[in-house]
Amino acid sequence: MSKNLVIVESPAKAKTIEGYLGKDYSVTSSYGHVRDLPKGDKAIDIKNGFKPTYEITADKKEVIKQLKKLSKEAEMIYLASDDDREGEAISWHLKEALDLNDKNTRRIVFREITKKAIDNAIQNPRGIDIDLVNAQQARRILDRLVGFELSPILWKKIKTGLSAGRVQSVAVRLVVDREREVEHFNSESSFKITANFLLAGGKVLKAELGKKFKTEAEAQAFLEKCNGAEFSIKNLEKKPTKRSPAPPFTTSTLQQEASRKLGFSVSQTMTIAQRLYESGKISYMRTDSLNLSDEAVSGATNEIKSSYGNDFVQNRKYKTKSESAQEAHEAIRPTDFSAHTAGAERNEQRLYDLIWKRAIASQMADAQIEKTIASIGISTTDEVLTATGEVIQFEGFLKVYIESTDDEEDEEEAKGMLPPLKVGEKLTLREITGKESFTRPPTRYTEASLVKQLEEMGIGRPSTYAPTISTIQKREYVIKESRDGKERKYRELTLANGKITAKTGTENYGAEKMKLFPTNLAMVVNDFLVLHFPNVIDFTFTARVEKEFDDIASGKVEWQTMIDSFYGKFHPRVESTEKVDRSEVGASKELGIDPASGKKVTVRLGRFGPLAQIGEATEDEKPKYASLKKGQLMENITLEDALELFKLPREIGLFEEEPMVAAIGRFGPYIRHKSQFYSLTKDFDPMTVTEEEAVLIIRAKRELEANRLIKKFTENEEVQVLNGRFGPYIKFGKQNVKIPKGKEPKELTYAECVELAEAAPAKKGGFKRKSK
Repeated sequence: MSKNLVIVESPAKAKTIEGYLGKDYSVTSSYGHVRDLPKGDKAIDIKNGFKPTYEITADKKEVIKQLKKLSKEAEMIYLASDDDREGEAISWHLKEALDLNDKNTRRIVFREITKKAIDNAIQNPRGIDIDLVNAQQARRILDRLVGFELSPILWKKIKTGLSAGRVQSVAVRLVVDREREVEHFNSESSFKITANFLLAGGKVLKAELGKKFKTEAEAQAFLEKCNGAEFSIKNLEKKPTKRSPAPPFTTSTLQQEASRKLGFSVSQTMTIAQRLYESGKISYMRTDSLNLSDEAVSGATNEIKSSYGNDFVQNRKYKTKSESAQEAHEAIRPTDFSAHTAGAERNEQRLYDLIWKRAIASQMADAQIEKTIASIGISTTDEVLTATGEVIQFEGFLKVYIESTDDEEDEEEAKGMLPPLKVGEKLTLREITGKESFTRPPTRYTEASLVKQLEEMGIGRPSTYAPTISTIQKREYVIKESRDGKERKYRELTLANGKITAKTGTENYGAEKMKLFPTNLAMVVNDFLVLHFPNVIDFTFTARVEKEFDDIASGKVEWQTMIDSFYGKFHPRVESTEKVDRSEVGASKELGIDPASGKKVTVRLGRFGPLAQIGEATEDEKPKYASLKKGQLMENITLEDALELFKLPREIGLFEEEPMVAAIGRFGPYIRHKSQFYSLTKDFDPMTVTEEEAVLIIRAKRELEANRLIKKFTENEEVQVLNGRFGPYIKFGKQNVKIPKGKEPKELTYAECVELAEAAPAKKGGFKRKSK
């Protein structure tokens, strides 16, 4: 047995570190948190200074048993969980759960998993920082109090099974508020003027008018002035300009850029970054610091000199603007700038490449650009058209990396070099166009832009962004999806060959790609919380609470004092909401009277989602129900919209002498045929899907199922050999079982399937770190 025991959070990290330490060290894992607050009202003793009671979680009892055995055999124990508040708390919980002695227990920290960093950590151990532990403990206790007291109120007043959280509810509020901004936005039109001029050699010069016209009549008047006018170069201006690189990544900016450039979700980015960190490829991925160590700057400099030359080097020190930046950590960067690859997995390589480029670019020279602006005079008016071009004189950091933006309108078109021009030169007009354009509403949030907004408002910290975004989707307050746009008409005027023509065109607008939309549930819960718990859901207040956690971490504030101050205002609100009548909550809305029956039409939240209802439940009669369509919001739906829903279910026709019925259910629109359900994709509307289309949908699913099934058994219908995404496997009830190499799936017997299922290892809970 090794005389030194090192305990880290994850098995992957343990494996990497063990490779750097000698035979005197044994490295093992706690698999994340080992203790937590138990469920129920016994977890926090509110009357005695909010004293928490912790218990070892069920899935960690065996882990603790093994760690106790190993720690008793070791002469020195090193607690090596991550270097942040969450990691500090894990070390403290381990010390308590394992009953470790201060004499032979040390806390070590490192921001990257390299031999040098690990050796340095072993040489510079410290004790557990109880202030950092208390900051994490305060967050956990406060969030438990909020959730524990708010959730039952939501169950009573809105719907059973709902939950609320201090940060998640604020994130939902942002999405709800943005949705209402979009819904209430009134688009205004204007006419943008662009011109094309023919130059020698068949080249074309493109120019724009610096202002837009409000009406078609104004645009028409301008084009009439230009008809027969002379155009010439009035002025040429050359401006040297430079572009500087973005700083290296923080957690937030990595999540944003990986979303834009790689299409990763926030949680996917963090999962991949965790693997890169644990395999020693990058520095710690939870950080809000822009700082790079001197060693990192030196490594980047050497790589730039070697790959691009001395002229491309320009060292910079970036300072974090946010006051809330937790500890003096580094930005996310490669541990070795000379390494251009990281692992065999494609997405790991893609994310590593992004991190490498961003960090390298931050230490590279500015790009030197010459901007040319050509002003074009019009003989019949004082208005001036402008053509612009750019020439990159020296690439600098652009040789490696260009930062993306969230808004398509911000993405500046790549401007090429302008053709050779002279002041006074006459230009030949090919055409001038006045095209109607429309103002755009605020853009709905993506996962990454919501993280950016939370960070800018000081809400949450690097460890909380991904769990928050995942939680609000998992709890069905927010859905992430793409939606088709709508068609609209626009007007376009064109002056060419001395003649002005007008036409009406159509364009698609408002299409959304992987944006966050609030559900009806989110709207109702948000409005209830805003009305009755303004503090909990207030942006400024939530940011102030985060600042107080920072003060606890730096030892300026006692955690019990901070919790008491919050709870003293919060709990009376909880008690007062008991008096709120459920009818006041806004979970239902009256739309009017059904002309056919004369009964009241309402929309409300049902057990399986929002629904429209005609009539009320009485002893004699049951109401009629219809599910709302995907994307329909209760607050916007009209009586006409609701009545349209009652046209479903509708019989489409017969197939195999059985009716096909289109309807909307809990999981969206579908066709029912012979007690089987066939989901309708977004290409089909249950109101309009035809008999022929329905038959094709049924046949397509049957074919898919037939190709998926390799073998089934009369002994047990729940045992099947199937074709899966990663090849054939055995479906044994709810268990999926691998088929060993060399076994032919078609030849498997029922007895062999049973044997393989029994021999299959039990599914273990992987390393999962709870971030609250």
